[in-house]
Amino acid sequence: MIENQSDNIDNKVNLDLNHDNAPEDTSSTQNSTTKNDELSSQEKEEINTEELKNTISNNDARLEQLEKEHETLKNQYVRISADFDNFRKRQSRDQDDLKIQLVSKTLTAILPIVDNFERARQQLKPESEEAQALHRSYQGLYKQLVEVLKQQGVSPMRVVGQQFDPNLHEAVLREPSEEFEEDIIIEELQRGYHLEGKVLRHALVKVSMGPGKQNSQQEVEKDTVEGDVDSEENTSEDV
Repeated sequence: MIENQSDNIDNKVNLDLNHDNAPEDTSSTQNSTTKNDELSSQEKEEINTEELKNTISNNDARLEQLEKEHETLKNQYVRISADFDNFRKRQSRDQDDLKIQLVSKTLTAILPIVDNFERARQQLKPESEEAQALHRSYQGLYKQLVEVLKQQGVSPMRVVGQQFDPNLHEAVLREPSEEFEEDIIIEELQRGYHLEGKVLRHALVKVSMGPGKQNSQQEVEKDTVEGDVDSEENTSEDV
């Protein structure tokens, strides 16, 4: 019985010791867990901060690359737009030039007919009533033809009294003139025409050599004759 009591006392002491030690172990575990949680949270924050920095850096680099690509595409668009505009203008000019060439070719073939009408008008002198009626009919056809040419942009040149211009005129004859100065057109041999401001056909003209040319030429011929006469006289005297 005494032994039983002794065992109970030992057990009670052990329980008391265990009871005293229990709170100390729980507190230590909690402290360790808290520290680990704090470390883990701090590491997570550092990791998140680093990832955010990397993300921002990558986004900045990507944004810069996209801006460069945008600038490159913008420049390409501007060049393509300018090239297309130039191409469109060139096509328009080519079409206009082709149209003018076709019209010029057609009208140039018609101009000799106009010349024949004008020659006939100058030569015909109707006297009888029948001839005058025919002449009026002819004049109506001529005016109709001239009107069609005007509608196509054809206009005649006015050359008499104008300065000779090789871009507009073709000199067929040159002769002295007391009335006109040198290189002034004194007569129109064949009428020239413009088409939309461009030369459709050059005018064939007679150009003045200016006053005094004929007298100078006569004086030269006279001096030559007189020189020949003097030479003959000197030869006869020597004989």
